[in-house]
Amino acid sequence: MNSPFKLDRRTKIVATLGPASNDEQVLRTLVEAGVNVFRLNFSHGTHEDQRERFNLIRSMEAEFDRPIGILMDLQGPKLRIGTFAEGRITLKKGDSFNLYLEKRLGDQEGVSLPHKEIFDVLEVGHELLVDDGKIRLKVTQISPLVAVTTVVVGGVISDRKGVNVPDKQLPISALTEKDRADLEYGLELGVDWVALSFVQRPEDIIEARALVNGRAGVLAKLEKPSALDQLYRIIELADAVMVARGDLGVELPPERVPAIQKRIVETARSLGRPVIVATQMLESMINSPVPTRAEASDVATAIYDGADAVMLSAETAAGQYPVEAVEVMARIITETERDVRSNHALKVYPLEGEPTDADAIARAASDIASARRCVAIVTFSSTGSTTLRAARARGLVPILGLTPSHHVARKLTLVWGVYAVQTRDVVSLSDMVGKAARMVQRKGFALLGDRMVVTAGVPFGQPGSTNVIRLVEVTKEYDKPNL
Repeated sequence: MNSPFKLDRRTKIVATLGPASNDEQVLRTLVEAGVNVFRLNFSHGTHEDQRERFNLIRSMEAEFDRPIGILMDLQGPKLRIGTFAEGRITLKKGDSFNLYLEKRLGDQEGVSLPHKEIFDVLEVGHELLVDDGKIRLKVTQISPLVAVTTVVVGGVISDRKGVNVPDKQLPISALTEKDRADLEYGLELGVDWVALSFVQRPEDIIEARALVNGRAGVLAKLEKPSALDQLYRIIELADAVMVARGDLGVELPPERVPAIQKRIVETARSLGRPVIVATQMLESMINSPVPTRAEASDVATAIYDGADAVMLSAETAAGQYPVEAVEVMARIITETERDVRSNHALKVYPLEGEPTDADAIARAASDIASARRCVAIVTFSSTGSTTLRAARARGLVPILGLTPSHHVARKLTLVWGVYAVQTRDVVSLSDMVGKAARMVQRKGFALLGDRMVVTAGVPFGQPGSTNVIRLVEVTKEYDKPNL
C-alpha cells in the first residue's frame, strides 16, 4: 500500500511515550494526529517497558505505511544530595548548611553530597542549585570533605533532590554505566536516534559516537551553560541537537534562555544539523485540554526561527490530554507556516553555505523549484546527506526523500520539510527520473503536468556528494505500474 502523505506542515512533532500513551489505540491516534518521532525516555521504566513501546511504534509504522522515527533519550549523570533522617527539612534564608562528601544521614546542619567531581571544582562564592533551583546555596568555606554554605533562597529540601552547579564544567563523562547499558540495549532494539544528556564538551560527542558506531544518529542535548562555550564544535560533531530548555532555565536566568535558543537554532541550521526545541512547550496541557496563549506563541517562535521539530514531554507521557496536545501542536505549526512572515523569517539571516558543489546544487534545487513553481524536490540518497542539504535551504516546496535504507528513512522523519520513503535504489539517471515521477504521484505530491526538481549523487548506491540536478515534468510515460 502506498498511502499519500499529509502535506500540511513542514515542522516535525516529537512526542514522549509514557503511562498516558502506552495504549495501542492512543498510540495510533497520536500518529494520526501528526507525531513523526517518538521519544523513549530511559530515565524511567524498565528495558522491557521500552521494548513494548518500541514494538508498538514499529507496528504503527507498518499499519500507516510510512517511517516513524524512534529517539532514545539517555538519563545522563544525575547529581543528587543524599537522604535525611526525617525525610526532609526546611531551610531559611541566611541559615548555614553543610554539604558532606562522605555518606551520612542529613539533618538541619547538613546533608551528604557524594560527588567528588563537584568538590573538585567548588570555590568560595559559587552557588549550588538544589531541586531545579528552588533552593540556592552559596559556598562560604570549602575543604576536601565539607562545603559550608549559606542559604540564599530557602524552602523545603527532601531526599535525593538534584543538584546543579552553574558556570562550571564538571570533570565527568556524559555517559554513566547505566547509560552505557541502556545505549547498548536501545541499539540492539534498533532505535534511530540517541539523545545524549548533559553534554558539556566536544569530547562527550566523540565518546558517544565511538560507542554508537554508526548504528544510530547522535543527538546532543544542550542543557548545560558550559556547552555554550564550545557550541559550534559540539554541533559540528553531532548529527542533531536539542534545545533542552528545562535545565538551561535552571542554571541560567530565564531572561537569557530565549536568546540562547535562537543562537543554538541558527548555529544548527548553519551547519545543516536538525534541531529540536523542547521542554514545557504546552506544559499547561498536562492538566488542561487547551494551552495558554503564551505557549502557542512559544511554539510559533520556534517555527519562525526554523527549528526542524518541536517536542512534547510530560504532555504526552503523563498528561491527561496527550492526543489533544499533539493536535494543538500540529494546528499551531500549520497556522504559523501559512503566515507569509514564516518564510520571510527563514530568509532574514541567509545561511553561510559550505563551499562545496553539493551545497551549491542543493541551493540551486530550492531556487529552481520556487522559480518554476514545482510541486516537490525529490532527493535520492543512501545516507540522507543529499536530503539534509535540500532541507537546509528551507525552500517553499516539500521534499520527498527517497532512500534504499529503512534506517535512513526513519532518521529523516526528524528533518524539516522532508517526507521520507524507503524504496529500492536506482541504477541510472532515467531510472532516477522515472521513479521520482511515479513516487510524487503515489504519495500525493503531484498530478500529470506538474513539475519537480530531482537531485542525487552519482554513482548511485554509493555514499557521496550531491552532483546531479534535473527539472522534470510529470508525464504519462513515467506512470508505469509495479516499478
